[in-house]
Amino acid sequence: MSKAIYEIVDNLPTNNITTLMLKSLDFVAPGQWKNPTNFEQMIKDISGEKDEKWIQKIGDRTVWLYNDKNEGYQKALWLYQTVDTADYALGAAALANKVGSKIGFLSFLNRLTPNNEKAQALDLAIKLVVEVVAFCQLNGLPGDSIGDFVKALQQYEKEALIRMVALVCIDGIVPFGADFILQVQSTLNNLSPQELGNNSAFAKVNDMIPGGNPAKKLEFIGRSFNSVTGWMTGLVGAHHLTRTKVTGSLQNFVEFSEDQLDYLAAFLDMSTNYFEHTGTQSVARSLIRRAIGEV
Repeated sequence: MSKAIYEIVDNLPTNNITTLMLKSLDFVAPGQWKNPTNFEQMIKDISGEKDEKWIQKIGDRTVWLYNDKNEGYQKALWLYQTVDTADYALGAAALANKVGSKIGFLSFLNRLTPNNEKAQALDLAIKLVVEVVAFCQLNGLPGDSIGDFVKALQQYEKEALIRMVALVCIDGIVPFGADFILQVQSTLNNLSPQELGNNSAFAKVNDMIPGGNPAKKLEFIGRSFNSVTGWMTGLVGAHHLTRTKVTGSLQNFVEFSEDQLDYLAAFLDMSTNYFEHTGTQSVARSLIRRAIGEV
């Protein structure tokens, strides 16, 4: 049996590379993310309750809801966790690809590893789709409810907002610059269903993505990404986000030079799990809000 949701939240780290990275992005979403790592305290903060009996009732209800397989909470958490495990493999492959391009006698690595830019672009698009599907799971919606997700995105806050900010900054701007949207769209437009099927991240979440075959799933990934380009463009414009601005903030916790930027995205893929970390907090928040209304 999987761990109880309160155990998963209580075991989240308070200080590691993931949390430092997310804190470095606070300038994009000031004060939104407080890194809650105590489930009982989350109940108190969200409900405003001080009565221990009510807090216990709310906690019990969240456990019941989370354990109910007919609800989407466990599936949403699984999606957030799984897409981050795929990220580690992507980072390792990207590093191997970069090493192969820099060191002559290791050039064979280029033939064994996927094109770095294409893999990074597809990684961003798959994470975005995971966010769409997890949102649907948390809200009891059909998995292809892109329109509902886009409306809700305008109201995103706290851990959900910082997760999307990190998606734009870390998976978009760091590897591609501020015009990352064009790079991702170009990749998706030129990707074959077979190439999508061979992607390790896609393979892990394939069954959860709407569409009866790789071609339909690729179409859904493209529609999902295109539906949020307006929001992403607005975020970049509102905060004048550039690669220099984002990496400058990242240098508050990790040292790197200009000639090491090619490796930064791969390093962050391998050393952080911001989708799992903030996704756990989003699932917990969603459970607590629902439980408050039901006890």
